[in-house]
Amino acid sequence: MSTKVRVIFALWVLLFVNYLDRVAISFAGPSMMADLSLSPAQFGIILSSFGVGYMLAQVPGGLLADKWGAKPVLVVGPLLWAFFTGMTGLVATLTGFVVVRLCFGISEGLSAASFYKAIGDHFDSQGRARAAAISTTAITLAPAFAGAVIGQLVGEFGWQAMFAMMAVPALLTAATTYFFIPARRENAASSTSAEDEASFREVLTRPSLWLLSVSQFGYNFVTWGYLGWMPSYLVLARGIDLKTIGILASVPFLFAFCGLLVGGWLGSGRLHRSRPYLVVGAYLIAGASLVVAFLAETMAMAVAGLSSTAFNLHVALGPKSAIMLDLAPDRFRAAYVGVVSTVGQAAGAAAPAVIGFLVSATGSFASGFGLMAAALFVAALTMLALTPQLSKRAMATA
Repeated sequence: MSTKVRVIFALWVLLFVNYLDRVAISFAGPSMMADLSLSPAQFGIILSSFGVGYMLAQVPGGLLADKWGAKPVLVVGPLLWAFFTGMTGLVATLTGFVVVRLCFGISEGLSAASFYKAIGDHFDSQGRARAAAISTTAITLAPAFAGAVIGQLVGEFGWQAMFAMMAVPALLTAATTYFFIPARRENAASSTSAEDEASFREVLTRPSLWLLSVSQFGYNFVTWGYLGWMPSYLVLARGIDLKTIGILASVPFLFAFCGLLVGGWLGSGRLHRSRPYLVVGAYLIAGASLVVAFLAETMAMAVAGLSSTAFNLHVALGPKSAIMLDLAPDRFRAAYVGVVSTVGQAAGAAAPAVIGFLVSATGSFASGFGLMAAALFVAALTMLALTPQLSKRAMATA
């Protein structure tokens, strides 16, 4: 097995288990609330505490990875996930859950930027889109696996035992990362330009960083708004019963998986020099697909619009990751990604609540769909504005 294949495999496993540990509490929620007399509002606070920790850890995790390397962070991170996942089954108070889930969010957030640093370190510019896309297919396949397995564990053994069991995959992930990811950089696109010698404070003043951050904010707003409200939209606006919703809601994930592979193939193939335009086109088509989904007069067209949205959002993911790594200075690659991710996570935290408020205030999903389409338009514009920065970077590293 080649080094590149081993790295992709380790990163895929890491994302897959990352998702399983993250959503385990969602499947345990009903049992936890019944056993511990937690209200939905209290359980919502517990869920939100993860997001806060995850967002706060992005930049510190990036700085640690830039200083010590991606591998140590990607080994220690899953060990911490395992500890705090197991601890979730041992606490019984609201304060205890908030503290444990906050720490769990921090432990997962510390590893986020290292994922991209590992890709940047072990793949050249052309190959990064494909590597990121293949690795990220884990997040489209994990939802289908999570519901069946975690739900079964809760039903058979109870939620406390489920959390203890879910610590095991995280331990295996740490071992996989240790043995599969090389300790040193290979095949990285090295640069000796003056840009890479800048301090992190100077990096924070770069227009490319903030254009990418705005674009990521728009992308995450749509991704989290879409994921959070798609099932409810099908039930409330389209009248789909709960038995059917599971099948229909899984269709867009299949298209998302295909979109990742297509985007990685195009972004590392004949369109690798046109990645910004590939991302812009995918965003605009995704926004138009949202409008189609809302205006559709039949259920088939609505699901087709939602599936096209998922496909194009994920077509953009691999090429966008490659663009981000191309623009990041080698010295602060992970910290650069951490800043972009922090801004993106802020959108992820805000989107479900903002869309919910709009739907409640207007009595219609029109404003929510319209806002998501507008967010994608802004994300496309800011990505288009990055093309001069990419050209400059390409000339500097040539």
